[in-house]
Amino acid sequence: MTFTETRLPGAYIIGMEKQEDERGYFARSWCRREFNDHGLDSSLVQCSTSFNRQKGTLRGMHYQSPPFAESKLVRCTRGAIIDVIVDLRFSSPQFGKWISAELTPDNGKMIFVPQGFAHGFQTLTDNTEVYYQMSEFHAPGSQRGFRWNDPEAAIEWPLPVSMMSDHDRALPGLHAEEFDDALHV
Repeated sequence: MTFTETRLPGAYIIGMEKQEDERGYFARSWCRREFNDHGLDSSLVQCSTSFNRQKGTLRGMHYQSPPFAESKLVRCTRGAIIDVIVDLRFSSPQFGKWISAELTPDNGKMIFVPQGFAHGFQTLTDNTEVYYQMSEFHAPGSQRGFRWNDPEAAIEWPLPVSMMSDHDRALPGLHAEEFDDALHV
């Protein structure tokens, strides 16, 4: 596996090193030892899948607040997405800054989302599937987020939004009073 740290400290783009032959390829998509060697959270307690029928579907921007803050490893297993993460660590000089990466099954890229970051994505094709590995159990009372189009974050989404949940549309702004100021990880 390859680990490329992004301009947001602690966040990595991870690549699979494919061993190809006439059958196709074989590649590791997770290795506790390699994650530990890079100082990344290697505890996995839950995996989830998100299926999205329509191109332009947007999910985000989500995180879990302490004590249920989580790290995530995200990859696209069908279709294509633009994956976006935003640094929400109040002590970080990168607070509010974001990065994005195109994730597809063909490019084999994954994104490691450390604790203290919000995560979201937009589908680039119909019938897209996204696979998550998380370091913490889902804690509904700890779910937080901010609006996908908040001007403070100024995320550049590649497509018009075709679908989004009412919950995501109603999320507060990045610096709104409702924003969870307990995110000190």
